[in-house]
Amino acid sequence: MSDGMRIDLASVRFSERERTVVESGALSVTAFRYDSDVAALRVKNAVGEVILLPFHGQQIWDATFYGRGLKMRSVFSEPAAATEYLSNYGAFLLHCGAQAMGNPGPTDTHPLHGALPHAQFQEAWLTLGIDAGSRHVTLSGTYRHRVAFGANYLFSPSLRVAENTGRLRLEVSVRNTRSKPMDLMYLAHINFRPVNGARILDAIPDDRRFIRLRRRLPEFFAQDESYQNLVEQITADPATHRDVVAGRAIDPELVFGLDCVPGLDGWAHALQRLPDGTADFVSHRPAELQHAVRWMTRNGDEDALGLVLPATAEADGHDAEVKKGNVGQLAPGAEFRSTIDFGALTALETRETEVAIAAARDRS
Repeated sequence: MSDGMRIDLASVRFSERERTVVESGALSVTAFRYDSDVAALRVKNAVGEVILLPFHGQQIWDATFYGRGLKMRSVFSEPAAATEYLSNYGAFLLHCGAQAMGNPGPTDTHPLHGALPHAQFQEAWLTLGIDAGSRHVTLSGTYRHRVAFGANYLFSPSLRVAENTGRLRLEVSVRNTRSKPMDLMYLAHINFRPVNGARILDAIPDDRRFIRLRRRLPEFFAQDESYQNLVEQITADPATHRDVVAGRAIDPELVFGLDCVPGLDGWAHALQRLPDGTADFVSHRPAELQHAVRWMTRNGDEDALGLVLPATAEADGHDAEVKKGNVGQLAPGAEFRSTIDFGALTALETRETEVAIAAARDRS
């Protein structure tokens, strides 16, 4: 196949039998359908694979690199053909927004994390390319959200998988195609599995002004004395949340608002540095996504670390974020764009990222 060729996924047969879509160098893409009837792509490279849901939210359902599964644990062994957020739970990446996201407050009418997590995409396609001698395959698509008298926007993500790395690149576009301005809220919900003995590293000062623990929980969550004690401990010393401690329950969840610190190149980096010197990572540009959320839960069934969820706002729901001044507007015809890198790093890449984090911390 020649570089730059596009494959329209509407023409691909998704069935119980896994079928090859394309092969190029160390890259291969196969198509299959889960028992739940959700269509999926398995994209393999030289160091692992990801499972993508091209028409169901363009989620990354699963990711494995360097022999290690990256995604959170949940009660769902495969994606469900559901549209309610908690009825199809556990993907490695979910898109949230695009007019509202987060936990709905008392006056909000939007669903948990908005319309995008399980959006049914009208178009999806693959493209094959090559940069600096390295092949890559990109899944792209378009979801049009239309509500009479309310909204008309295009959501267009692109996820690039390169040939020889555990780094993924996500580019996101939201275009307002209505004749009136629209509220803009977007969050990339990247869900790693916590690794006991790991440590969370970033350039954010360990100060409550920069790492803000949310005290209000969604009403469907209960909380006991041990959870309250954990909240008080972390509120008093935010640095205590950075160690992934074996046996320390986080039930139901911890949610932080973060003020990320970019380096001279404009990128902010965060690591879950594992005991063996490798890491999970998220990198983004705060100039594009001015806010970030950290999310953690370890309750025996769900085990997740949202290391950094880059976003346009924090996750307290539309109306609360409006009051904070965090909800932006897209003018008619205007487009929002952002880029996020995330995935798994080798030990060498981890050390290089730690150097960048230390330099940014010195500037903060």
